[in-house]
Amino acid sequence: MATKAIMRAMYTPTRSLARAAATRNGKQTCGTTRAMVQGRKHGNAMRTFHDGKRSVLRAAYNSEERGEANSTSFRVFFQDEQGKDISPWHDIPLYNQDGTLNFICEIPKETSAKMEVATDEPSTPIKQDIKKGNLRFYPYNINWNYGLIPQTWEDPDVTNTEVDADGVAGDNDPVDVVEIGSAAGKMGGVYKVKPVGVFAMIDDGELDWKVIAISVDDPKANMVNDVEDVEKHYPGELEKIRVWFRDYKIPDGKPANRFGLDDKCMNKEYTMKVIEETHEFYKSLKSGKRANTEELSLA
Repeated sequence: MATKAIMRAMYTPTRSLARAAATRNGKQTCGTTRAMVQGRKHGNAMRTFHDGKRSVLRAAYNSEERGEANSTSFRVFFQDEQGKDISPWHDIPLYNQDGTLNFICEIPKETSAKMEVATDEPSTPIKQDIKKGNLRFYPYNINWNYGLIPQTWEDPDVTNTEVDADGVAGDNDPVDVVEIGSAAGKMGGVYKVKPVGVFAMIDDGELDWKVIAISVDDPKANMVNDVEDVEKHYPGELEKIRVWFRDYKIPDGKPANRFGLDDKCMNKEYTMKVIEETHEFYKSLKSGKRANTEELSLA
C-alpha cells in the first residue's frame, strides 16, 4: 500500500449560508434558494450543516453557481482564494492532516435531483445528470448526504475478482460516499468525515463502491468508528442504504442493482484499502502512467 498523500488544507472563517430546497415538477431539488443564480457566489470557507452547527473544516475557497437553476446549463464551480476556478476532484485533497477524509457533497439528503461532478468538463464542476435530454431525478428523495471522495477513481480497465467471481471493473468515476449524519449538507459543501464501511455495489456490470462515512461534526461521530458502531448507534441504517441503492432504478423499468462480497458492508480496514487502491488508480491516471482513454478532464 502506498504512503498516504496527506495534504494540509488552509482554514479561514466565514458566515454560514442558508440553503432552501425548491420544487420543480413536483420534485425537490438540492441547490440554494432557487432564484436565478447567474454568477452567484457563495463563501465556502466555512462548511456548515443546515442545523447551524459549524463544521471544523474551513477550506480557503468559494463556490459559484453559474447558469440558470434547474436547467442543463447550471453548474457549481469551485474557486480558490484568488478566485481561480479549481477542480473539486483534482484540487481538493483526499486526506486531512489528522487522517480524516474530505467529502464533497453533490446531493444533500432528502433531495432528488441527481447532481454529480462532471468529470469530462474543465474544472469538473457539479452539474445535474441528463437522461434522454431531460434533467435526471431519483424516483424518490435520497435519505443521506451523497457525493464523492476527491482524488480517487474506479478504473474501468481493472477487473476485481474478489468482489465478484466473474470479475467486475470500475465505473470510471470517483468513489461515492454516503454520509449518514443527522444534518443535511449543502450542494458543493466540503466536509471532514470518518469512513467506517463500504458496500461493493455492481451497477450495470460495473463496480461502484459506496463508502459509508460520518461527518466529524455529527453528535454521534465520536461513537462511530467502524461498521459495527453503525449498527449499534444507527440500527438498521446499513440495510436501508443497501436496499435504497439496490432498488432505485426499478421504478424506471430497470433491474435491481446487486452487491458483491455477499451483500456485506465491509469494515473500516477494508474500506481504507479500497480508498487507497482507488487513490493509486487516480494517481496513475493523473500522472499519465495510465493513458486517459476515457477522455476525462484532468485539469
